[in-house]
Amino acid sequence: MIKRALLLSATLALAACSQEPAQETSGPAASPPPVTTPAPAEAPAPAPAEQGGTDQWRTVANAEDQGRIDRLAEAWSTALSEADQEHGAVIDALGMLGVPSAGLTGNLQPGPGTYRCRTIKIGALGEGNLTYVAYGWFTCTIELTPGGDLILAKTGGSQRTRGLLYPDTDKRLVFVGAQAWGADEKEYPAYGQRAERDQVGVFERVGTERWRLVLPWPKQESKLEILELKK
Repeated sequence: MIKRALLLSATLALAACSQEPAQETSGPAASPPPVTTPAPAEAPAPAPAEQGGTDQWRTVANAEDQGRIDRLAEAWSTALSEADQEHGAVIDALGMLGVPSAGLTGNLQPGPGTYRCRTIKIGALGEGNLTYVAYGWFTCTIELTPGGDLILAKTGGSQRTRGLLYPDTDKRLVFVGAQAWGADEKEYPAYGQRAERDQVGVFERVGTERWRLVLPWPKQESKLEILELKK
């Protein structure tokens, strides 16, 4: 009787165990979450170029200023002839700086940085102006912008200038810019903003680490203006 009871209890216990849900002890690994690739960051837009973003100076300079460049040889001849009467020896002492045909090929673009510069005015624009004036040394800078502009600026003195240098021939670049006057003006006007401030000229290399900006028929004081740059 006791054996039969024990056998029945064991049978019932075994049946109960077989009805419990099975526990999962192994199986395939769970799939990893999808990898999201971040969108590539957009490159910053380059700084816009100045004066229309062109490398053609004649599309920027007005007709009157184009005429100044076209009459460069006349400006040299007239200014030197006038100044030679009293200042011939001083002009001769300028060496290649005062020779109209002194422009050299190669290395027309000075590297970005700071330069020493001075202004020389030759020939009198009208009565009351001197036929020759040489100013002291100031500071000029050359800047190559991310937009591709090559910028020349005279940063010291009461007559400061800033403008772009454009390709022209194998011996010169062309400058198109404008002047700031006096200590109170902190910004340079843009070319075309004030006609009396506009300037155009030719930029040439005249020696090792020596350049000049020649402004023919400037609107103030002289018939020819030279800005000498050197390291």
